[in-house]
Amino acid sequence: MSDLQRAFEQAAEDVKRLGTRPDNDTLLKLYALFKQGSEGDVQGPQPGFFDFVGTAKYEAWAQLRGIERDEARRRYIALVERLLA
Repeated sequence: MSDLQRAFEQAAEDVKRLGTRPDNDTLLKLYALFKQGSEGDVQGPQPGFFDFVGTAKYEAWAQLRGIERDEARRRYIALVERLLA
């Protein structure tokens, strides 16, 4: 396992210990970066119109299409570190 992978997994654990809940935009960024870093480009159909949360998540992830997994992992780690500071 690479150092980046270990740091990414540690950041995923660390984010659960945040003192305060981030705003919705930050939560969407965390979600999208995590998904892009762990699974790559968004896959599957977009959720239905009335699934507002699912649609927001899908669209946030889709905006990262084409970003390499390692780059998404670095951005996720950096965002978690900023939130923990």
